[in-house]
Amino acid sequence: MQGGNKIFDDLSKLMTNAVGVAQGAKTEAETAMKGFIDRWMAERNFVTREEFDAVRAMAQKAREENAALAARIDALEAKKKG
Repeated sequence: MQGGNKIFDDLSKLMTNAVGVAQGAKTEAETAMKGFIDRWMAERNFVTREEFDAVRAMAQKAREENAALAARIDALEAKKKG
């Protein structure tokens, strides 16, 4: 009976080690793929989401300022005519 338990213990250790190796390989593959994608995007001058959001916020602010200035000009022109 002891021999059977030893075989199961060894098999259990082997499976545990195999799972650990598989998880390590998965992590390594994910890291390599992320690095590849980052380099690929950098070579094509893609912007990050943060950069895109910052420029979009600046554009929105500029549109709002332009609308406010247009309203001021309209008011001044109306005052000048009247």
